[in-house]
Parts: sequence; C-alpha cells; structure tokens
Amino acid sequence: MANDHAHGGRVRGTTVVKAVVVGNSSSYLGGKRDTDGHTHTWTVYLKPFKSEDMSLYVKKVHFKLHDSYSQPLRVLTRPPYRVSESGWGEFEIMIKVFFHDPTEKPVTFLHLLKLFQNDTVTMKDKTLISEHYDEIIFTEPTSLMYPLLVSSKPQDPGLAQHHQNFEEIERKTFTAIIEARRQIKTEIAELSARIKNQKESYQLLKQEVKDLEQDQGNKT
Repeated sequence: MANDHAHGGRVRGTTVVKAVVVGNSSSYLGGKRDTDGHTHTWTVYLKPFKSEDMSLYVKKVHFKLHDSYSQPLRVLTRPPYRVSESGWGEFEIMIKVFFHDPTEKPVTFLHLLKLFQNDTVTMKDKTLISEHYDEIIFTEPTSLMYPLLVSSKPQDPGLAQHHQNFEEIERKTFTAIIEARRQIKTEIAELSARIKNQKESYQLLKQEVKDLEQDQGNKT
C-alpha cells in the first residue's frame, strides 16, 4: 500500500516543533539626533532557540516595519534574520516566515519594538532587551519539508545565545501553575464545605419550620 511520504503528500501522525526566539535590542543615543530626530538605534531579530541553521527549512523572512521608513519591508534569505535601524518611537513589527516548500503556509509573528524601560524588558550594559520564546509547529509536514526539519546542521553558537533565561522562566512558570492549581483546589474544597454546611443549615431550618407548623396544627 502506497504511503503519503512516497508520493509527496504529508507525513501522517508526525509533529515537528521548532523553538525560536523573537525580540529586539535597543540603545539610547543620548538625545535627539540632529539629522533625523531619532533617539535610539535598534535591532529586531528572529533566531533559533537552539543552535541550528534555520535556512535548512526557512526560505526567507519578511520584516514589516512602520510605513514611515523609506523601505518598510525587509526581506532576508539567509541567517542571521535581523534588521537594524534607528528611530524615536515604538511600534509593532510583523515577522513572516516562508518555507522551502510553498505548500507549507507561512508563519507570522508580531513583535512590539521596545525602546523604553519597563517591567517587561531587560537591561544589559546600557542595552535594552525585549525577547520572548515561541514555536513554529509543523503538524503532519509535507514529505519535502520533513527531512529538512529533522536535519541537524549547527550554526554559530553565538546566534543562539539569549538574554533571557528561558529555562528559568519555564521553571518559575511551572511552579506558579502548580501553586495556582493547589490554591484553586483548596478554594474549591472550602467552597464545597461551605455549601455542605449551608445545605445542612437549610435542612435544619426546614425541619424547624415543619415542627412549628405541626405544633400550630395540634393546638388548633
């Protein structure tokens, strides 16, 4: 019996997950630049979570910047997938990833360019870092894509260095989820106990009313 893999279809029952990091770095220029009024230089990027060559399965990456830039659409066909610019304001950047097999739909990430300090960013040697972990999930990839996805070709280890400790973030998140579940379980148990007590109180009150009605009946 022929299978999908042999005829260019999809590899059934298979899921391949590619972990990535999306983010940007920015540095303050110390004031407005005389030539254009820009206050920051910045770099937005898409990179693998682990050290691997994404070009094995990625054909190109589009970075859509704000329309105020003279060339708002930047197209990169090989790593590193990053765009460096300067500006004065924060805006959302659309990052669209295309694959070597055109039958695989492109994947889009949205990243809010961060230039100013807040609780969601990290500072390192006067450079602001805003990055997050994400995943490209291939559910039943095509037979053309599957060998590209499972091939292993390391890249420059420096490109896979991240400013955020995602393993620690994952551990803390997992711990927080466990604690939240424990708290919810405790609250449910307490609520169940209160409901049970209220039901018992209701039954006692109901019995008292019934007894009073019987007493009144006997007196008449």
